[in-house]
Amino acid sequence: MEQVGCRLALEDGTIVQGQSFGALSQTPVCGEVVFNTSMTGYQEALTDPSYAGQILIMTAPEIGNYGVNAEDTESDAPQVAGFVVRELSRVVSNYRSDNNLSDWLLAEGTPCITGVDTRALVRRIRQEGVLRGALTTDATVSDEDLVTLAKQSPNMAGQDLASGASKDETQEWSEELGEWNTYSEDKTNKKWKVVAIDCGAKSNIYRHLATLGCEIVSVPNNVTIEEIKAYNPDGLFISNGPGDPEAVTATVAMLKEIAGSIPTFGICLGHQMLALALGASTWKLKYGHRGANQPVREVETGKVEITSQNHGFCVDEQSLLDAGCMVTHRHLNDDTVAGFKHATLPIIGVQFHPESSPGPHDSAYLFKRFIEMMESHSSPHMMQAP
Repeated sequence: MEQVGCRLALEDGTIVQGQSFGALSQTPVCGEVVFNTSMTGYQEALTDPSYAGQILIMTAPEIGNYGVNAEDTESDAPQVAGFVVRELSRVVSNYRSDNNLSDWLLAEGTPCITGVDTRALVRRIRQEGVLRGALTTDATVSDEDLVTLAKQSPNMAGQDLASGASKDETQEWSEELGEWNTYSEDKTNKKWKVVAIDCGAKSNIYRHLATLGCEIVSVPNNVTIEEIKAYNPDGLFISNGPGDPEAVTATVAMLKEIAGSIPTFGICLGHQMLALALGASTWKLKYGHRGANQPVREVETGKVEITSQNHGFCVDEQSLLDAGCMVTHRHLNDDTVAGFKHATLPIIGVQFHPESSPGPHDSAYLFKRFIEMMESHSSPHMMQAP
């Protein structure tokens, strides 16, 4: 494919020149420009619904060297508004690869730019905070107009993107981890029915729960309390997702009524919405935590875990304590809240991703902790073997 010039403009007036790959962006695409510090896992990041409405920068200098495949996706398609890399690899070498990154993103309609000094871009974001951007291959759009488009694009604060990322229909999930399974539990005839509120869930979360013996019913985030109770679940799970947790008002209002009446577990956006439902507040981080190398300390044990994270908002600690909760995990880079539990109700939440796709498996024990909560509060649904 012939290379076409591409530009990324930031709202502060920065203009970055590069070459297009993936889909052409004749109509400029806009979004909050963020960065991910993972060395690998670009396919999982691109398909993570939590990146909806964002232009993603990978800080690793070469991207695409191991191609893409049909298995390492976290949703049905790429979710990012745009993609920025230092260098697109010209060689694909991996036995699992069935396509190259550029052709895959072209087929999926995702505009991307390569040949960019990503280190300089990331330093600017770290200094100034996240910035809105506009990406295009249209040479007729002036630099000034491109900056104006970036400035006029919506702020992430106040946006309910989770409702758009949530699937419209109820789905049953049974796929397990397969060859990547590290669990050893015997789950013969042991099934825990879990209602999972989909706000843009990563598939690997559901794979972990299914591998541990959970029967998962994924429901839209506008589900009602009556619809949840009709499933007679042993546990309630609230997924990750994009946007501002305070803007997902209907889901938070529903969680105020039901959270804790059955064992409840939230990850990332789900963690934030649970905190809001309990009376805590959230705030926007300067540039967020995104990557598979984020250090977290478990308060009770002092154990340090390297975690996978992708979020731009955080739960306020004092409001969380005032709501009757305890901090269970802290982010070691800035001491922000990375996990909590309620003092009396069966509710836990973590700001990071224990499904670690990609990332280390330090935190997979949290899925077992959710299982233990269900074991101590209810009897499992016994399912006959097929």
